[in-house]
Amino acid sequence: MSNSRTALIIGVGPGLGMSMARRFGREGLRIAVVSRSAARHGAYLADLATRGIEATAHVADVTDRTTLSSVLDEIRRDSEVAVAYYGPGLARVPVPITEIDIAAAQSAFDGIWPAVEMVRAVLPDMLDRGDGALLFAGGLSSIRPMPMVGHLALAAAALRNYALTLNAALVERHVYAGTLTIGGLVERGDIHAMVTADPARFGGPVGHTLDPDRLADAAWDMYRARDRAEEVFDAFGG
Repeated sequence: MSNSRTALIIGVGPGLGMSMARRFGREGLRIAVVSRSAARHGAYLADLATRGIEATAHVADVTDRTTLSSVLDEIRRDSEVAVAYYGPGLARVPVPITEIDIAAAQSAFDGIWPAVEMVRAVLPDMLDRGDGALLFAGGLSSIRPMPMVGHLALAAAALRNYALTLNAALVERHVYAGTLTIGGLVERGDIHAMVTADPARFGGPVGHTLDPDRLADAAWDMYRARDRAEEVFDAFGG
């Protein structure tokens, strides 16, 4: 029998996104993965199928609000979204924090609005049921000054605050929100692949990587225990 309880994975990729899909699928949840291209969906679904995980794949560029909203509505019609995870990393060249203008500052938040759209879509059903979870992946610059990420630090701090404030607002209504605050190169991910392919340009990643399976295990434990709203992973030290 098909399990209608679904873990929604927005921004799935070969690193953390797929680790999240495998981890939550291993616990018996149906998986719905969303990414901006279908190019790797076949491989993702095949990987999950070999593990006995039922999954569907959907195409949406998260910056396209109309398409994202339509995909989220489709998933909601077909299943009960028990947990929704937001983890896309939008490609942006950092603007030095000392040089930003208003337009540059506003552009940093392009990755925040889709997170709000996800919550807007799935939260009402969770509140009606009195159960559900919202998970986010953010950056270490949200809690530590990291000038190298420039204007993107503004959005990282906003996403973290959004998750923590949601959790405080929802805890008495039995819906959980939490965030993974990530400082390091996530192994098997696209950015990790780019860095390791050109060490002369980016430097060696040794000592600065994170195992996505470990992050996904932490996310599952946060979802299960609901005793903390944040886990910090710091491969840079300090």
